[in-house]
Amino acid sequence: MGIANFSKFTHYKDLINALPAVYTDEMIKSEQFLLEREEKKKLEIYYAPFEYVNERAKVVIVGITPGLHQMKKSYSTVINARSHLHGDEEILHEVKKNSSFEGTMRKNLVKMLDELGLHTYLNISSAQDLFNDASHLVHTTSVLAYPVFYNGKNYSGTTPNILKTELLKKNIMEGFAAEIGTIERPLIIPLGVNVTKVLNYLAGQDYLDANNILLGFPHPSGGNGHRHKQFAANKEQMKMMLQHYFSKEMTVG
Repeated sequence: MGIANFSKFTHYKDLINALPAVYTDEMIKSEQFLLEREEKKKLEIYYAPFEYVNERAKVVIVGITPGLHQMKKSYSTVINARSHLHGDEEILHEVKKNSSFEGTMRKNLVKMLDELGLHTYLNISSAQDLFNDASHLVHTTSVLAYPVFYNGKNYSGTTPNILKTELLKKNIMEGFAAEIGTIERPLIIPLGVNVTKVLNYLAGQDYLDANNILLGFPHPSGGNGHRHKQFAANKEQMKMMLQHYFSKEMTVG
């Protein structure tokens, strides 16, 4: 197990715990939690406690960036952990379990992963277990580790261009690119075309193995009206890739 930017959490933990029992969106999207701002691009990056890295993970699920919903859930987890968790690593692990792709997105994600049969390769009953008792098998993350907002709203990865915007590319290289190198040969599941674009770029720069990327997986957001069509079109290809990946891993293992 490992944690990146441990000192960052130590600093922000006290600020999070100082929030009132009922806090507003404005309280967490405030200057005290602001990491970086690019006014010309209308971009803001805020702190959220997503530093936990599961270096033993067999599967890495990658989104674009935590949204406001996940950010609020992560803060609530830290606040609620005060009474029963004392170590920072424990708290940050709990944040990942409780907050990653939380909500409708997680429900859609689990349904699609189960249709592909991922759970059968991992010897678990459902992909839902990855967020509970089988969390040791998965690392959930984003190519942009901290919540990014464009024009005040969740950044989608499209506008501005994720790889052509200096602030965003810097955060990818300093965060995700370094993080993925600490996990040995994981199956990488990018959620949507914009994440896939970043992973293909990093594969071209030898930060990860392109053969380990599950191509064609749609973004599981309820707002992605095309996800059912995309999933149906790529389903058989993804099932074949999983079969090939896990047969190869058994040989290597």
